[in-house]
Amino acid sequence: MENLPSFNIIIFIVLFSHVNQFIPWQTLAKDLPCRTTCGSIQVKYPFGSGHGCGSPRFHPYIACSPEGDQLLLTTHTGSYPVTSISYTTSTLIITPPQMSTCTSMQQSPGLGIDWASPFQLGQSTFLLLSCTPPTSSLTIKGSPVCDTSSHLCASIYTCPSVIGLGLPLFPPTNTCCVYSPANFNSKGELDLQKLKCMGYASVVSLQEYPTDPSRWQYGVELQSRGGALDDYYTDNKCNACEISGGLCGYAPPVNSFVCLCSDTINTTIDCNSNSLQNQAELTWNSVSLPSSKS
Repeated sequence: MENLPSFNIIIFIVLFSHVNQFIPWQTLAKDLPCRTTCGSIQVKYPFGSGHGCGSPRFHPYIACSPEGDQLLLTTHTGSYPVTSISYTTSTLIITPPQMSTCTSMQQSPGLGIDWASPFQLGQSTFLLLSCTPPTSSLTIKGSPVCDTSSHLCASIYTCPSVIGLGLPLFPPTNTCCVYSPANFNSKGELDLQKLKCMGYASVVSLQEYPTDPSRWQYGVELQSRGGALDDYYTDNKCNACEISGGLCGYAPPVNSFVCLCSDTINTTIDCNSNSLQNQAELTWNSVSLPSSKS
């Protein structure tokens, strides 16, 4: 009978695994708490700062950096800082580090978006830079891609930083292409090598200064597929959770809805006292067994 304590522990674990299936209001808490901000960006549902936060539809594409100071969009071509989110228009803006602007032009391998992700290109205007002339001959699937009537190439080529692409000051505009609306290839990529261009800029807004590229707003706008950021946001569960002071999230592996009320307590309802105090309060994390609080 010397092994009885170990036997009792095993019985407890087995029993708890079965009993836990019948506690619908509690779920496994995560190792790291969800955040309401990431750097200067407010993180609201359906986005989340990490695994188990927000809607599972946006993970692993949107997450906070390990340092917690930057919200990132991650695709098969890299991770890109998110500089703004409009929850009203269901759009976000990313600023790829190798994207050119008026103050800094550089060679770039391009940009990609995962087809399986919930995002598609928004209203950005792409300018392909330092291309093999003439850009009027650039085609994709036999169709010309450049807007030769646009003034944007002439404007951005007034920026002294063009020398970063190996161009002379005030280079000929037939090495630039205004590509709008842009459409990525079958891999979901802007393949600059295939287009024979060295870099790109993406303009979200001309900021009422159409001929002054130093005042343009640079970035790549992405739109959530289907319009609204997430249909789940209208769900009463999430609304009730947020009103009660919780954060909306999900519990792997089935990704069922949870309301994140603290670092250790998650519920499937909300954080109001009525849904928690009427039952024994169990707390745990992913590496420990539950313990009862009295």
